[in-house]
Amino acid sequence: MTDDIANGLPSAKKQKTNDDTNPSNALEALKKFTTIVADTGDIAAIAKFKPQDATTNPSLIYKAALMPEYAHLLEDAVTFGKGDVEASMDKLAVNFGAEISKIVPGKVSTEVDARLSFDTDATVAKGRRMIQLYEDVMQVPRERILIKIAATWEGIRAAEVLEAEGIECNLTLLFSLAQAIACAHAKATLISPFVGRIMDWHKKKHGVNGFDAEEDPGVLTVAMIFNYYKKFCYETVVMGASFRNIGEVLGLAGCDRLTISPGLLEELEAAPADVVRKLDAATSTEAYEGKNIEMSENIFRWMMNEDAMATEKIAEGIRNFAQDIVKLEAIVEEMTVKKNEE
Repeated sequence: MTDDIANGLPSAKKQKTNDDTNPSNALEALKKFTTIVADTGDIAAIAKFKPQDATTNPSLIYKAALMPEYAHLLEDAVTFGKGDVEASMDKLAVNFGAEISKIVPGKVSTEVDARLSFDTDATVAKGRRMIQLYEDVMQVPRERILIKIAATWEGIRAAEVLEAEGIECNLTLLFSLAQAIACAHAKATLISPFVGRIMDWHKKKHGVNGFDAEEDPGVLTVAMIFNYYKKFCYETVVMGASFRNIGEVLGLAGCDRLTISPGLLEELEAAPADVVRKLDAATSTEAYEGKNIEMSENIFRWMMNEDAMATEKIAEGIRNFAQDIVKLEAIVEEMTVKKNEE
């Protein structure tokens, strides 16, 4: 098992191919290889860049909810909740998602409360509730929505249940091949490996300022997962996420999807169009030399135990998302009290 993991970090240099067209900037060039997704809760930013899909998370929703232009979405959620803060929080997440769905032609990811990350049944119930709100209240069909769930063992099991019911899922806070394999076995629609956060951990561990894209541990991890999926014919979509710079983004040109913040989208628009494909399903067999790993709970937990980076980063990510949920709940609670006093 350890050998299979060690075989996994292929050089991204193996997969470069040139493109013959002449787009005007790096963002346009990148779109020829990869589906671009906006990583933000700012609806105006999404409209500006016209991505195919969009993703949100509790931290992004919290930031967006503080913007005056989205106060009406917060007010509507509080009114809908009728004093029930949890109902208001669910409606707020769906309100943002529904507005975003009017702009992007593809899918919108809406995240389940991170505090449910170790509760399969509660995560399933929350996913069903969110889809019900989208379909029955907001008139957004489930085909437009991805329920976003932390890639813990319990979260992956919840995704397996939801996928079997026709509710598509995006498994997030993903840092390792172990998580990726478990998600593929659960038939998750999409995974979001966190490129920049992987790099952050290695940068701190090795005491360096950063990495070139072709040596970036986050880029190499996503390349490994992409090649593993393509070699062994898994259908789960790989969407690189949490980028720190455009070098990381361009280092994954050819990945199924890349979800990118507005700031980096702007940098890509200003960068030259000399983008080359780095990932290609046609060369995945050569690029990934390891074996197909059979996954079970015991194997998953052992592989995670052996991967300090993945273990630390998923725990940190869940804590941070939970903290932003609590801050957003405080705003909702304050507004609920004021509304009840009126």
